[in-house]
Amino acid sequence: MTGFSNGSPIVTLTPAPTLDRTYFVSNLVTGGVNRADSVAEELAGKGINVTRGLFLAGIKAPGVVPIGNADPGVLERTGSSSMLTPLWVEGTLRVSTTIVEHDGPTTKVNEAPRPLSEEDWAAVIDLTEQTVKDNDAKWLVVAGALPACKSSGEYVDLTEIFDRMDALGVRVALDTSGAPLNTWARSGRASIIKPNAEELASAVGRTLYTIGDVIDAARELCEHGVDAVLASLGADGMIAVTKDEAISARTSKVQVINTVGAGDATLAGFLSAIAEHTEPIGHGEGVGFDLRKGVATAVKWGALAVTQPTSGLETLDNMPESFLNETPDRSAPLEEPALA
Repeated sequence: MTGFSNGSPIVTLTPAPTLDRTYFVSNLVTGGVNRADSVAEELAGKGINVTRGLFLAGIKAPGVVPIGNADPGVLERTGSSSMLTPLWVEGTLRVSTTIVEHDGPTTKVNEAPRPLSEEDWAAVIDLTEQTVKDNDAKWLVVAGALPACKSSGEYVDLTEIFDRMDALGVRVALDTSGAPLNTWARSGRASIIKPNAEELASAVGRTLYTIGDVIDAARELCEHGVDAVLASLGADGMIAVTKDEAISARTSKVQVINTVGAGDATLAGFLSAIAEHTEPIGHGEGVGFDLRKGVATAVKWGALAVTQPTSGLETLDNMPESFLNETPDRSAPLEEPALA
């Protein structure tokens, strides 16, 4: 199977998609029996959420997903058929459960990614490459948790994906966490990585207390070859860091309903702003894309996402205003230290 043929500057890959079920409750009783006011279901995962957001902006960014064939109706049921290019694999689709309390916190429980066979992972790589070629894409987003390989128990290896994208002149934006992020952030293979504060602290192996700590940690990863680190800092906004620049951005205050998927919306917003005008690898000055425009758009999309109940953006209406600071205060403390 090949991907979309309409052409798009962006393709996404979600190696471990999930069926997101969100329960909206009032007056949650911990340890007791609760009744949901309403329930929502959507096919999700970081790359899928990026694809959904970009579709809302009129950018057809097809998403490659290996999906367990035990639920063959999931694409139609969740309205995902037009956006995703599936590879059907043996097994079930993992489920992620979110509990959103009225005027309260959001609780999320994620199942572990389903392991993939070596043959299935090789097929995922082939399908991703073909989808990128079919669309003449300039960016590949690899986002979300990485599954383990059935035969070894180790995380699937991204080396072949990076090699094939390099051969095509395609940049890779990586948004993952844990050991895979720590490994690949230091490999210099990705053009963009998008950690939150805790993930960035883990990647450099030290606790981050201030904005300056965040900038230094991000720049350390840039020294390994990453073009830009987009550090999501929650209430502290975002800082986009390259070898030479550090630009912080935030938005006007918004009412938070559900924080799940906000980081995915942030990455989608960044790419929506820069993808059409990205210099080829090795050409142009700096990083080859408009960092300011990207981060200004990114924080607006992220802030909008937390005002909506689902993990994927539902609309781009009522976008908040964003504010850039090209000389962020290095001494400013983070709202909460990011523990390594």
